Amino acid sequence: MPWWDIGLLSRLKNLRGVVFQGVSSKKPEISVVNTDLFTPIHLPLIEHREDENKMQAVQLGSHTVRSHGVTLARTHMHDWVILMLLGLIVVILNVIHPFYRFVGKDMMTDLKYPLKTNTVPVWAVPMYAVALPIAIFVVVYFRRRDVYDLHHAILVVTAGLLFSVLITGVLTAAIKDAVGRPRPDFFWRCFPDGKDVYDEWGNVVCNGVKSVIKEGHKSFPSGHTSWSFAGLGFLSLYLSGKIQVFDRKGHVAKLCIVIFPLLVASLVGISRVDDYWHHWQDVFAGGLLGLTVATFCYLQFFPPPYHAQGWGPYAYFQVLEESSSGTQVTSTVNASNVQVIDSRVGNQVDETSIHGCMGLTLARDSGSALEDLESGRR
Repeated sequence: MPWWDIGLLSRLKNLRGVVFQGVSSKKPEISVVNTDLFTPIHLPLIEHREDENKMQAVQLGSHTVRSHGVTLARTHMHDWVILMLLGLIVVILNVIHPFYRFVGKDMMTDLKYPLKTNTVPVWAVPMYAVALPIAIFVVVYFRRRDVYDLHHAILVVTAGLLFSVLITGVLTAAIKDAVGRPRPDFFWRCFPDGKDVYDEWGNVVCNGVKSVIKEGHKSFPSGHTSWSFAGLGFLSLYLSGKIQVFDRKGHVAKLCIVIFPLLVASLVGISRVDDYWHHWQDVFAGGLLGLTVATFCYLQFFPPPYHAQGWGPYAYFQVLEESSSGTQVTSTVNASNVQVIDSRVGNQVDETSIHGCMGLTLARDSGSALEDLESGRR
């Protein structure tokens, strides 16, 4: 063999050693890639599942008094303050004296009805207008055992029902004091002995009990009627949305359930006329006032009863919407992270495979060249 063939053979042998050494050095890198890249792949998936479980727990009612009760109380602190302020205003308006309207002798014809006791006592009004709706609200919402539902049960009673009753009470008492209309039994309040006395201008000079005379100037509008329609009207609206009366399926039984509270309030108003404590105009105005205020207060917390979501408060659907949007955002972020990591793993593995294949091909070509040279030598 010529001398240049011997030199070429030695160089090819050295090249063969370098190539196989490079191939052997690439094998640990593949194992390193597997160790470093596949370890963090499971972390985003675990976090994604944990976030989904948390969001599902929120939707199923995971809010507790310990976790969210303080936040809700602080958020609605102003509602409680306004309620106490309204209650204080009602007390003040009932303490002050109403306007003493001029009552002449010719007006006594319609004011000589007998003085009777109340068929529906004053203490019974808060029982059926406030306590009964409270019991129904708490029973319905307490079944879910979620602080948002339970708080809104209380909030509906306070900021909804009590707002309705107290706002109606403030308006009713203010109008009573401003108008000062005599009751149908005013004659016997002013003159218990039946002897009427008038001053030089023809106005009455009452000699009865001052507190009874004061109450005799509070005929318009009817407080019993307005409070009854404020509380029971709110309950009627609540039931109409909860049992979905306006679902266009023609269930008349549901409509009867909704009308029943309004019937009770109407009977209370009629009793006020029968007891000669109010004129019929007083009862009509009181019922209209109470039902109007109840409707406005109800719509502050609930959709209209004919709405598809009229069975639940606005805040409930807001919590579900926030939970759903949070779940979608978390899923999107985790999915994108997993795709990025998968692409990085695939790129590195592909690079390693390419490098390894190049080394093996080069080694195979070098090996075939060496075999050709050796066979030529022989």
